[in-house]
Amino acid sequence: MLVSQLAGIGTHIADTIITARHDTLDVAAVAVGSGLFMSVAIALIGVLYAAAPIVAHHMGAGQREDIAPAFQQAVWLALFLSIPGVLLLAYPSPLLSLSALDAEVDRRTREYLLALAAALPASLLFRAFQATLSGLGQPRPVMVIMLACLALHVPLAWCLTTGAFGLPALGALGCGVSTLCVNWLSALCALACLLRQPSLRSLDLLGNWQAPRARAQRELLRLGGPMGISNFVEVTSFALIALFVARLGADVVAGHRIVGNLNGLCFMLPLALGSGTLVRVGQAAGGRDWRAARHAALTGFTLACSLAALLAALLWWQRDVLLALFGGSTEVREVAAALMPYVALFVVVDASHTLASFALRGYKVTLQPMLIHTVCFWGIGLGLGYVLAFHGMEFAGTELHRAPMGAAGFWLATLLSTVCAGLAIGALLWRTVQRSMKD
Repeated sequence: MLVSQLAGIGTHIADTIITARHDTLDVAAVAVGSGLFMSVAIALIGVLYAAAPIVAHHMGAGQREDIAPAFQQAVWLALFLSIPGVLLLAYPSPLLSLSALDAEVDRRTREYLLALAAALPASLLFRAFQATLSGLGQPRPVMVIMLACLALHVPLAWCLTTGAFGLPALGALGCGVSTLCVNWLSALCALACLLRQPSLRSLDLLGNWQAPRARAQRELLRLGGPMGISNFVEVTSFALIALFVARLGADVVAGHRIVGNLNGLCFMLPLALGSGTLVRVGQAAGGRDWRAARHAALTGFTLACSLAALLAALLWWQRDVLLALFGGSTEVREVAAALMPYVALFVVVDASHTLASFALRGYKVTLQPMLIHTVCFWGIGLGLGYVLAFHGMEFAGTELHRAPMGAAGFWLATLLSTVCAGLAIGALLWRTVQRSMKD
């Protein structure tokens, strides 16, 4: 799962590195465009990922005959969700108006988003496949497909962006076209895997194909709706930050994008451990083995926090080397360097919050975390971040005044919001574990 997540974020990191070495305007377009794409895609993927705990519970309960219908309903839901997702990406004017982009950056961003809109249906279909295999505890085929797609994306995006080997130099659009190609390739590879993988053929996931069923779709939406909204709230807080930071100029948004990529890369560790914890907790809960469910939840939480602390230390120790890998102008690197302390702290805090959230999903608890995420990430992270970034703060009754902090203000507020969310969701997980042990 970790390798799969790293391969997934690798495409976005590659886009940043390639465009940063090509043109600052292109990296700014990729920063804004990919932020919007991730906001839409991850929200919709969150809804689809409800298939993972559902399949895990079927596996734990020994109900193998119910796995194929669950997968088929997830595929239908992927197709349904593609419609609003494509429309949002193809017509992004309401969202782009928030950032007051330079005219040229705005044009390049729209071109990039149009290519990503065409890639979205394939991405969602593949994620339905991924969620099902995660619930089965078989993540290896997903890893192989995503690594192969990353290996294709990097040279293809470079050629299309820079105009190598006589190809047209498309800039940011080149990264979008490459993403479009590899997403549809991944969907085709998933289909081939279903037809040829022996362990999957025995489940007959494509056999006796069902039409959309209202009851099954309601179950997916009941679990996945709050998961999708939680993802949407968390990711849009970062996407809106990128839009607001764009007001500070191309250098600032490019520097913010670089540290955002480093944070996203580090996030793959707790995300992978969280996905594995969800499956183990879900399978144990399906078999009503509550002691094993508790053990999986607490083990995943402890492991993620410990490894995240080591990762944060490494990130800080090698910060100069890592920033140099992204290239870009001196001004861009200076912006990124100023934000690194916040990123290092955020890696540890976010790991604890992520593991607690995913463990709760294994217990099929999704509504309360959604409410916590909404209050913390939109209220504290985005609201307070905007004040700190553009206005600063005056402390009543004192002469203390903090000047506008720029991008650092958003990172500080995001760090504080994640601490609050982690404490609240951690307490909810503990209550859930204690209640289950009484059954």
